[in-house]
Amino acid sequence: MNEEIVEKLESWFTSYVQKFKSGNPDWQPNIILKEEHTGRVCKEILDIGRKIGLNDEDLCLAKVIALFHDIGRFEQFARYQTFVDRNSVNHAVLGVKILKETGVLNRLDKSLRDLILRVILYHNRFALPKKETGKCLLFAKLLRDADKLDIWRVVTDYYRQENGKRNTAIELGLPDTPGISSNVYRDLMDGRIVNVAHLKNLNDFKLLQIGWIYDINFVQTFQCVRERGYLEMIRDVLPESEKIAEIFNVLQAHMNEQIRGKRLCDL
Repeated sequence: MNEEIVEKLESWFTSYVQKFKSGNPDWQPNIILKEEHTGRVCKEILDIGRKIGLNDEDLCLAKVIALFHDIGRFEQFARYQTFVDRNSVNHAVLGVKILKETGVLNRLDKSLRDLILRVILYHNRFALPKKETGKCLLFAKLLRDADKLDIWRVVTDYYRQENGKRNTAIELGLPDTPGISSNVYRDLMDGRIVNVAHLKNLNDFKLLQIGWIYDINFVQTFQCVRERGYLEMIRDVLPESEKIAEIFNVLQAHMNEQIRGKRLCDL
């Protein structure tokens, strides 16, 4: 894996996405949203990778994984006009299918190709499989961290926009009703990421996003979250309540503990 191969794969990606941009004009904002998300995840994964000391070859591999991690999103939206997997199709599974059918990775060694496909397949799972190679799990953790960093950026920008225009693709079609689910509260207070089945409204979804802090793998990622203030930004668009304050305090304490190095991820 080298820069020349990465550039060719980037060119293929650009051409592939262009087909969806030239379709229904109403789709374009969401297609562009995912295209730009992909570019930023590539930057985030390289940033984390450099901080943890990856060599140039592994950095190229990380970038290719990030480049294709959401390739299924474009076909998903074209077919179903949603990014909600449970209402359409698992976008990671669809992405792996597209990569296999197009043969875009065929220029790579089979072992490398298989690793890329497995990491993409795992990136949106509730938890990573335990029976995997150390290298596969390393890149899966890198991708999941980089992906979350940019999703936090996307949603915090969206919540702070001044025009008040709603995007159901971002909000998963959830209603903006008062209160929070007791199951969401219990998930977070018990130190678990939120079960999607527990989401009842937009407040629950915002709490799920804060709760991703339980699924971060690298201390460098925790540092980015704290420096950028993502948790506080989401907290600011949630209602004032004792339960939400409790949740926020628990998650802040968890993040600070990780940064102090008491429970760093075992790679």
